[in-house]
Amino acid sequence: MTKSSADVPSKLPLEGLLVADFSRVLAGPLATMTLADLGARVIKVERPGSGDDTRQWGPPFSETGSTYFESVNRNKESICLDLSDEADRRVAVELALRADIVVENFRPGGMEKVGLGYERLSRDNPRLIYASISGFGSAGGADLPGYDFMVQALGGLMSITGDSAGSPTKVGVALVDIITAKDATIGILAALNTRNATGIGVRLEVNLLSSLQGALANQGQAYLGAGVMPQRMGNAHPSIAPYELLNCADGPLAVACGNDSQFKSILGVLSLDDFISDARFTTNRARVINREQLVAMLESRLVTGTASAWQDAFTSVGVPAGQVGTIADGIELAESLGLAPTISVQDATGMAVGTQIRNPITWSPPLVPRTAAPPALDEHGDAVRGWLESFSTPVARAAEC
Repeated sequence: MTKSSADVPSKLPLEGLLVADFSRVLAGPLATMTLADLGARVIKVERPGSGDDTRQWGPPFSETGSTYFESVNRNKESICLDLSDEADRRVAVELALRADIVVENFRPGGMEKVGLGYERLSRDNPRLIYASISGFGSAGGADLPGYDFMVQALGGLMSITGDSAGSPTKVGVALVDIITAKDATIGILAALNTRNATGIGVRLEVNLLSSLQGALANQGQAYLGAGVMPQRMGNAHPSIAPYELLNCADGPLAVACGNDSQFKSILGVLSLDDFISDARFTTNRARVINREQLVAMLESRLVTGTASAWQDAFTSVGVPAGQVGTIADGIELAESLGLAPTISVQDATGMAVGTQIRNPITWSPPLVPRTAAPPALDEHGDAVRGWLESFSTPVARAAEC
C-alpha cells in the first residue's frame, strides 16, 4: 500500500536556520521559542551565574526550575557569555556573524556598546535579519524601561480592563509581551521571505507600546474614528449585547450573542418570546443602548436554572455560551475536542521531564514536533564554543569589539 503525502511527516520549515538569541524575560524568548518550535537552531546567550532574569522568577517552580522561564525557552541551547569580557564578546560576535537571525531586547544602544549592533554585524553578514525589541522604541522612549505592566498602564489597556466601579486592572497574563512576541515573529518570517528574494537581510524593530496599540482594534478605532473614549465595562462588550457574563442560579454564564437571529434563539430558550417585537431589543444597536434593561430581563429567567443547563440549551440552538472555567478546565476541554493541547518535553537523555502547552499551529502534512526541554544554564556552552572553534576561518577573529 502506497503512503499518501499526508502520511509522511514534513520537514520542519525553519530547519537549517541559526538564531542568536540575546533576549530575556518574555517577548524575545517567546519569539525565539516559536522559531525553535518551527525548526530553527536557537542559541540563547545568558549572563554567567544568573542567566535570564526569569530563571529566578517564582514560585511556582517545577522540579527542573522556574515555570515562567520554562514556558518560553524549550528547544534552545544555552551558553553563558560575559559581554563585558573581550574573549566572551568575541565568541558572541562570532555567533552573531554566523547567524541568520539575531533577536535582542537590550535597551536601545546596548548592543552597539558591546560590538553587536546591526550596522557592525551587517557589514560582515549582509544576509542577517536583526530584530530589536524594546518597550517604547529607539527614539524618544529609548531610556524608558519596557515592562509589560507599565505598558499596559501607560498605553491605555488598563483603562478599559476591569469593572466600571473598580480600579484599572492589568490582564491576567503579560499580554503585551505576548502580542509583541507574535509581531516580532511575523516580522522575522516576512524578512526571511524578502531575503530569499533579494539575498539581503534587514533590521526590524518592534516595541511593546506599538504592539499594544496595534492590538486595541475596535477600542482604538472607537477613539480615532468616532471620538469615543472607551471605558472599563467589566465583562460587557461596548458594541454588542448581550455579550457578557449573565447570572444564573449557581453562577455566571458567558453569553456571546453576535446577531439578531441568535438573540431570537435566546428568547426562545428562555421562553421570553413576548420580547421579540420589543423595540428596546429588536436590533443590536437598541440592545446596546438598553443594556441595563436587557440584562435584567434575561437574568430574571436565567436565575431559575443552572449555568450548565443553560449552556447546553443555548449551545443546542447555536448560541455561543459557556461557563467560566479554570486553566485546568480549558486544557481538559481542548483535550476532549481532540486539540492535543500539551506536549511532553525531554532532557538530553530522552527522559521526559515535564509537560508544556504545545505550539498552537497544526500542520498538514503533520510535522514531527521538537520536544527538547528548556536548557539548564550554560548547558550547551562547551558544545557551542567547540562548534564555533571548528570553523577554519573564524569570522570574528579580526573583529573590533
